[in-house]
Amino acid sequence: MAKELKTDILITGGGVGGCAAALVAARYRRVILTEESDWIGGQFTSQVTPPDEHGWIENFGCTKSYRKFRNEVRQYYKNNCPLTETAKANPFLNPGDGWVSPLCAEPKVFLTVLKASLAEYVEKRNLQILTEHFPIAAESQGKVVRAVTLKNLKTGEDITISAKYFIDATELGELLPLTKTEFVTGAESKRETNEPSAKEFAEPNNSQAFSVCFAMSHHEGENHTIEKPKNYEFWRDFVPNLTPPWNGKLLGLSGINPRTMQPITYNFAPHREPNKAFAGLWTYRRILHRENFAAGKFESDITIVNYPQIDYFLEDLSNAANYQAKQRIIDEAKQLSLSFFYWLQTEAGFKGLKLRPDITGTKDGLAKMPYIRESRRIKAEFTICEQHVSATCRLNQIYAEKFNDSVGIGFYRIDLHPTVGGDNYLDVEALPFQIPLGALIPQRVENLLAASKNIGTTHITNGCYRLHPVEWNIGEAAGALAAFCLQNGLTTREVRNDQKHLTAFQDLLEKRGVELEWRKDLKLEEGDPHRFAK
Repeated sequence: MAKELKTDILITGGGVGGCAAALVAARYRRVILTEESDWIGGQFTSQVTPPDEHGWIENFGCTKSYRKFRNEVRQYYKNNCPLTETAKANPFLNPGDGWVSPLCAEPKVFLTVLKASLAEYVEKRNLQILTEHFPIAAESQGKVVRAVTLKNLKTGEDITISAKYFIDATELGELLPLTKTEFVTGAESKRETNEPSAKEFAEPNNSQAFSVCFAMSHHEGENHTIEKPKNYEFWRDFVPNLTPPWNGKLLGLSGINPRTMQPITYNFAPHREPNKAFAGLWTYRRILHRENFAAGKFESDITIVNYPQIDYFLEDLSNAANYQAKQRIIDEAKQLSLSFFYWLQTEAGFKGLKLRPDITGTKDGLAKMPYIRESRRIKAEFTICEQHVSATCRLNQIYAEKFNDSVGIGFYRIDLHPTVGGDNYLDVEALPFQIPLGALIPQRVENLLAASKNIGTTHITNGCYRLHPVEWNIGEAAGALAAFCLQNGLTTREVRNDQKHLTAFQDLLEKRGVELEWRKDLKLEEGDPHRFAK
């Protein structure tokens, strides 16, 4: 018989959105947070991906709690690591000096700070965190979810948790099919969304690639060549069948510019690339730059591989039949990642490259969890489409469409990676946008909220709503909404559709430091994600 627990709010998925939801919800109600991995933090930690952020992030354009989290990551380095005096004095310290983000840091530091942020609520017994738990079943009655059953991946035991509100913050929207919440996968048709870039016909199995990232260092004159991966010959000779065509084989230093679709050659020069934007792959997602630390402390920089060469698009995770099928697909993606690493060591001649399991917290040096770009998405009260946010659709405008029910803001290009269905990159300039509350609320189910990449976006707009600060904001709004509804005896739809309740909820968010509108004096060029790179 399954163990049973009761709580006010069950948050399933301890990634970026789930942690943000827990931070606010546990202030007011009893919360249980569950996570498939043994690390909470998702993109920051178990997926080892530094945050993709816009160029205003140091001053505005995110929630107060997100900025506090970032500041505490920097302070951790200043308090605990042997930084140079220059690095320690830098208010905008970027430990890795990676040019993908102004805050490239080690996943274990992100994890430590997240745990410390949540510790207050754990100590007060308002928050219980269950890692290594995966949802396998749910009980619903009409429009109401009653309970979710999860399997303890360590012991094999089942646990059933009943709650008043359920927040799905999993990477793939795992609660949606279990709770019979209506959802969409893959690409919608142009008839459904009226989006200029949409497909003529819906392709529900056509989701974006996911990646199993890894950390590596480089030690000149040493040989750290791994055993040849079992699928190496397949991947060494693999030529992507994409439209428009890929530039040669997947494994290599040739590729496609996502914005122009022209062939490019990547620079890869460990310890020899300049510290500036687009300098090369080594500095791209570098999370530890040895020059920021005391001389001799580190033999090598450490960088994260989340390159096009490890995008796995042969099978669709969001339509995997079950947990075992999902794991099989992830295992195949791991073979691609290891094959690219082996290619770099052998074909490219970098024998000194070394996998870093001490960074990823795994035996093989690969990330604990795959980096997911596209999830199951709820059929929402409101769906965000390309025409709401695209610069091309909103010519001569600085801002995306204004939403009366805004619960936050974000900014990033619409960035779609190659897909299972054979589509190459889609890169569309977006405008600074808002997060509408309606996108978090399912059309039918009453007490479930989306809090990750599973909100009411389309295949296309998912490409700009899936980044770290946006997901944090979405999770914070979802956690706040569940607590607000319980405190005031309201449904989520009553909050959204009654102006008095909506205003009260938005006032609560603003008091928490959630920005609901963009500033009036934006200069779009200053929002370039790489403007802080040296």
